[in-house]
Amino acid sequence: MPVSPRLALAALVGLCASGCAVGPEYERPVLDAPQSFAHEAELAQREAAAAPELSHWWEGFDDPLLSRLVAQALSDNLDLAQAAARITQARALLGAAHAALLPAATVGAHADRVHQSLETPVGRLLDGVAPNFGRGWAQYEANLAASWELDFFGGRRRAREAAAAEVEATEASAAAVRLGVAAQTADTYLLIRGLQARLAITRDQASAQRRLMDMVEMRYDAGVAAELELRQVESLVLQTEALVPALESALENACNALDIGLGAQPGTHHAELEVTGALPAAPGLADIGGPPELLRRRPDLIAAERRLAAANAAIGAAIAEYYPKISLTGLLGTATTSFGGLFTDGATQGQASAGLRWRLFDFARIEAEIAASRGRQAEALAAYKLAVLQASGDVENSITALVRSEQQERLLGAGEQALRRARDASVAAYASGTVSLLEVLDADLKLLAARDARAVAKTASARAAVASFKALGGGWETSGSAGLARAGHGASLPASEGGSAVLARDEAG
Repeated sequence: MPVSPRLALAALVGLCASGCAVGPEYERPVLDAPQSFAHEAELAQREAAAAPELSHWWEGFDDPLLSRLVAQALSDNLDLAQAAARITQARALLGAAHAALLPAATVGAHADRVHQSLETPVGRLLDGVAPNFGRGWAQYEANLAASWELDFFGGRRRAREAAAAEVEATEASAAAVRLGVAAQTADTYLLIRGLQARLAITRDQASAQRRLMDMVEMRYDAGVAAELELRQVESLVLQTEALVPALESALENACNALDIGLGAQPGTHHAELEVTGALPAAPGLADIGGPPELLRRRPDLIAAERRLAAANAAIGAAIAEYYPKISLTGLLGTATTSFGGLFTDGATQGQASAGLRWRLFDFARIEAEIAASRGRQAEALAAYKLAVLQASGDVENSITALVRSEQQERLLGAGEQALRRARDASVAAYASGTVSLLEVLDADLKLLAARDARAVAKTASARAAVASFKALGGGWETSGSAGLARAGHGASLPASEGGSAVLARDEAG
């Protein structure tokens, strides 16, 4: 609502007495959220190792190399270096906003040597009035000047409040980057181990198929098998071996991605990773808490909420432009024509003044600035609400993926054993001449598909565990995390009021 000059004058007197800041006071929005996740109960039915500490969840995989790689990523990752630089920038802006509330002072000094020309109007006048006057003289001056804009209406305090919230948002964003780096490192490492397992399965299956081809070749040489059978099994071997280059290419790409995440040149850790290790099993997840706990723990949600607080404070800074700006300036110094007399009583000089600046005829522009600030606050509120919903969705999706992929792995394991027995039986039957080679080839293809699918499912379950830890906000705690949590979120999540009552318009302070 537009503010008239008369209303602004009336508010001036009241605000000078009270010293309050104009603009809406920030209140954290409340949101609808259940007390538990929909698929949380399914986690208790998992057969997994004990749950690790959430702050170091990667240690729950019980893989020393994985733990070491995550530690290196958290030390050397370049995304984290950029996040640290953004914190430095935000803190510097907060320092500038704080300094704007304080008086500013400057010290200046200068020494001048003057020789007056006789060919200028001033020189001719002086020469006519006082011929042979002293044309040269010196002047020395030293001054301390100070100025202070009084923050009667809190515009600069609101700006400092916004800057402080931005610092907290930037710190929380850096924590989110840290969590993402740890999760990406673990995910890429597990992908590498999964690809290595699939490569080993493919090569093992190709070796078994070559043994079958040797058998068929011996039968062909003895005149028992037809050339068609030999070519069929040869084709099967080549098809299986053709899978190896694609898997090796994917493995190379994953190793390069891991090196980049570690802040190293691609290829740095390839030799270390070539030592094939077992794919670590997914650890347990216990006491994950519900959505209310997620709001206090997940750093990207803290960052979104702090940016909402900053946007709210910016409204007050914009509203403060309705009111006059009062400033005080002063100067104390000394000036003399002789250096030795600089600090004598006669050389002392001083000046004091008060000023007022008021955008009295610029209210339309101010109203537009306030409207823009309110729009940014509404955008930040919607972004925060969306981030909360997406975070809950991340948890639900990752839990579902973890539980279902483990179920799939168990079923595929049982199916693999049955297909292995069927394949061995078909090979023996073929050797005795009771079944055709087609049945052996069919059994071999099914066994390869089952073994590969099981390796994929096991990799998916381990990676789903990583996604679950990331979605739950684990692994970012630092010495300042408790302060961030206190600044970012409270414990209650009652029904939302759509932000209308939480962030109501308040132009009077």
